[in-house]
Amino acid sequence: MKTFIQGYFASSLILRIFVGFLLGSLIGGLLWMVSVTTGTPVAPRLSPYISPFGTIFVNMLKMIVIPVVFFSLIVGAASLPINKFGRVGIKVIAWYFLTSLVAALVGVGLAMLLNPGSNSELEGWEQIAGTLSSAAGDLATRATADGVLLNVVLNLFKNPFAALAEGNFLPIIVYAILFGLAIRVCIESAGKQHDKAHLQMLIDFCTAARDAMFKLVDWILEYAPIGVFALSIINFGLYGPKIVGPYISVVLGVVAGIVVMVALVYSVVVLLVTKQSPITVFRQIREAMVTALVTRSSAATLPVSIKVATDELKVRDELASFSLPLGATINMDGVCVHLPMFAVLAANMFGVQLMPADLFILVITTVLAAVGAGGVPGGSLMLLFIILQALGLSDQQVAVIVALALGVNPILDMFETMNNVTGDLVCTHVVAENEGLSKST
Repeated sequence: MKTFIQGYFASSLILRIFVGFLLGSLIGGLLWMVSVTTGTPVAPRLSPYISPFGTIFVNMLKMIVIPVVFFSLIVGAASLPINKFGRVGIKVIAWYFLTSLVAALVGVGLAMLLNPGSNSELEGWEQIAGTLSSAAGDLATRATADGVLLNVVLNLFKNPFAALAEGNFLPIIVYAILFGLAIRVCIESAGKQHDKAHLQMLIDFCTAARDAMFKLVDWILEYAPIGVFALSIINFGLYGPKIVGPYISVVLGVVAGIVVMVALVYSVVVLLVTKQSPITVFRQIREAMVTALVTRSSAATLPVSIKVATDELKVRDELASFSLPLGATINMDGVCVHLPMFAVLAANMFGVQLMPADLFILVITTVLAAVGAGGVPGGSLMLLFIILQALGLSDQQVAVIVALALGVNPILDMFETMNNVTGDLVCTHVVAENEGLSKST
């Protein structure tokens, strides 16, 4: 047993996570097959005993997300000179919106090419959605209450302590950036060295707190293979391949769009801007990509993303601490691929004619709405209400589409989140190379 434990910890963490994912997927698939064959819901019965191990892993990551975001953004904003912060900040945001726009165009293009739902009967789809309609109704209530687009703007400025307690990322990001900028302005305008020293001590405190969070990340990652194993069993055991069957074109379209983004768009960006091999870059960030795949949360993956950016990509702390928390909230390339696919599906189901002007509005609305996804698992589902209502669908019609999305979302969300995190890291790496904010320069 001692030899086994020593060998386990001596092996690569990525290998352990991958093996956990593979074994969990196989066991989950077998449980699903047994449930279908015997008519006995095996996975749901085992879920209360298995899912806590996966939930603990996700909760541990989320436990440190808020302090990591808070302290990292303060350090990042306070470390960059004001004149450089403006230029770097604009570049980071510009890259994020550019890749989101490309992702939305890819999503719309593939959706029009595959034309999901064009040969389906509405009655059949409504029957599939029937068992999920109540959950869709709950999402509709949440989406209305949240008022996603309007309240995303209104909630940017609120009590920072309330935002920290609620885990509300946008207000935390705004407050931390403003607080960090205030420290930097005070340092640059301070006349006495004594005053600068006090302000520098504040930055040092935030840096030390952030570094302590990163040590917690290392400990949590050692538990990752167990958490991934449990999450995979539950995901595949409860949903299985049956959720893919009725709308295979949607699933293939979303996955194909994400493959295009990762294998083509990001690869071209890395190759043209940094002159580096995309394969090398993807190999360096694979730990964050795998974590995003299994946790289905950009926010929960954030501590790993920052660690990978600084340790593997050699991005300087001040940029990684600013760019990645921001990207985890506003850069949702996977969501931008996902939303148009279901919008075209809805248009085909309910006989909505999509004209070029409608597609243009769809692309713009998708990019803007994606900011509200917030980096949480399944955040794209609420955004469907914005996209589908923009097509002129009724609340009942929207509920049918969201109910269908609920069925397949656990699988799609895995790939979307991996896409989101990959986009965050690629954009951060590109800006670092372009602005001389790499540790190697």
